[in-house]
Amino acid sequence: MPRVRRSETDQRLVDEHGPDFSEALARGMRVIAAFGAERRAMTLADVARAVDLPRATVRRALYTLDRLGYVRSDGRMFQLTPKVLSLATAYLASNSLSATLQQAVERVAAQLNEACSAAILDGDDIVFIARAGPTRLLGVGVDVGYRIPAYCSSMGRVLLGALDDGDLVSFLARIRPEPLTPHTLVDRAALAGAIRRDRERGYSLVDQEAEVGYRSLAVPVRRYDGRIVCALNAGANVDRVTVERMLESVLPVLRDVAAILGPQMV
Repeated sequence: MPRVRRSETDQRLVDEHGPDFSEALARGMRVIAAFGAERRAMTLADVARAVDLPRATVRRALYTLDRLGYVRSDGRMFQLTPKVLSLATAYLASNSLSATLQQAVERVAAQLNEACSAAILDGDDIVFIARAGPTRLLGVGVDVGYRIPAYCSSMGRVLLGALDDGDLVSFLARIRPEPLTPHTLVDRAALAGAIRRDRERGYSLVDQEAEVGYRSLAVPVRRYDGRIVCALNAGANVDRVTVERMLESVLPVLRDVAAILGPQMV
């Protein structure tokens, strides 16, 4: 039986990780990750284009995921099932960091009456690992597991501040900053300057760069040895909370909680 051709992505992954790397598993995970808010349901051809794999390969992956209960189909369109959430649930249940942070963001959200989140850096994005807040502020799809580019988010810039200058320059050279809003900072030199400034002052305030009408402020959570483990933030609508209030009222709360969390981090 002839081997399925490797995409450039597959070949790169095999080259990076060696002969024990499972291409089949990697392809299945890529198929799952292809679905999202803008691609809730897709045809076989849609999925194949999204993951840059042959239709035959994608057909087998979708069939397997369907038999396992992670995907369902009406005969033409495919979409994820709630069983996919069990993957995230397993992570959260086995990760004491997430449980501790969830309790913390719930306390902050109740105190400020604003949305509060915690995130870690994963590749070029940040991933939310805890989130809480008033229903009016929790947007559809913005929950644990949600991803957003690191360069345009307050938590992302706090986490990127943990990189040394050489690694930061390499990161910014690799990514392609896009203007998600008219306010998004995309110039690499300006981004580097903003991240270094945030590193020095110990917080990041991002104003409508990821979403029009929304500003957020983040601080690092450092463990006992000073290493940044995650970022903690609070966000608010620009019409409700001024920059001055964010700095005067929100920043002290976040810093106090981060200081309490630090000794609990491992």
